[in-house]
Amino acid sequence: MRSFEDRVLLVLLVAITLTLGWILLPFYGAVLWGLVGAVVFAPLHRRLARSMHGRDGLAAAVVVLLVVLIVIIPLSLIGAALAQQATGVYAQAHSGQLDIGQYFQKMMEALPTWVVDLLNRFGLGSLAGLKDRLSAVLLRGSQMIAGQALNIGQGTFEFFVNLFLMLYLLFFLLRDQDALSERIATAIPLRTEQRNALLHKFTVVIRATVKGNLVVALAQGALGGLIFWFLGITAPLLWAVVMAFLSLLPAVGAGLVWFPVALYLLATGAIWHGVILIAYGALVIGLVDNLLRPILVGQDTKMPDYVVLISTLGGIEAFGLNGFIIGPAMAAMFIAIWSMFSDARRDGAFVQETPPGPG
Repeated sequence: MRSFEDRVLLVLLVAITLTLGWILLPFYGAVLWGLVGAVVFAPLHRRLARSMHGRDGLAAAVVVLLVVLIVIIPLSLIGAALAQQATGVYAQAHSGQLDIGQYFQKMMEALPTWVVDLLNRFGLGSLAGLKDRLSAVLLRGSQMIAGQALNIGQGTFEFFVNLFLMLYLLFFLLRDQDALSERIATAIPLRTEQRNALLHKFTVVIRATVKGNLVVALAQGALGGLIFWFLGITAPLLWAVVMAFLSLLPAVGAGLVWFPVALYLLATGAIWHGVILIAYGALVIGLVDNLLRPILVGQDTKMPDYVVLISTLGGIEAFGLNGFIIGPAMAAMFIAIWSMFSDARRDGAFVQETPPGPG
């Protein structure tokens, strides 16, 4: 009878958990970033709480205020400026002032004959068709960015509701982190060493993803936007955001933006501008990843670059911008759990004992 009651309790547990997840689904972004913020800023909260003689609530309030001042306000200002530049690029492309096809034509005319012959051999020599397609892609892309900026403006109320929920949740997760951690650890049906290893892996991956990938991406985007502004390239803030986004992808990076622009500058006669951009991209933007990532991430979360790349792309495809956190975190959990399973099999935990034969 007790086993039947346990099964009923398990069914109820799964049902009510799925129901609550369905109810909270519209706000999953706020919940996710509240949880991420609690994991990332938990060490800071502990230090502040110790300096405040154990006043956890006051320390949590201070951390939330710092998040608003250091993260929320600067990102809001950057987002407003980005929306303005994206709208301007779309207006220029729509009116014909910004003709990417013309720029492409100039670059093709500057190429050597053997390069043009090679493009013809691969079916890429129809400049008119390429110009039209390239112009259409730019127009659609800038229109999409401008449309997203308009949608953000129209969804201001929803944005502030999610922001309030994220900060509200962050406060209570920080204030009650010890009690919540203990309760979650107790509820996980694993051996103590497995449970501790899994929770440690989760927190380390979240902190590494935010501190490493996000900080490196912001640094590379800022440096890329700075050199674009110095060289007089159109919409440097827009390109900075694109480079920051691409920097989230290992083995790809901001070079997908600055290197083609440098080639265009070289091909169109702006030799010194192209040389400066290549040198700056290789020696400054490129080295940021090699210098900052080992310091911020460390060796605890080292995953193969192809795993990080695939999981990040898959996460972004499935969950949008939130996926750059969810994807690598799920990949790390996958590796950790399979490692635990392999260790358990090696220790004989899943080996069934052969029942003794008759007699």
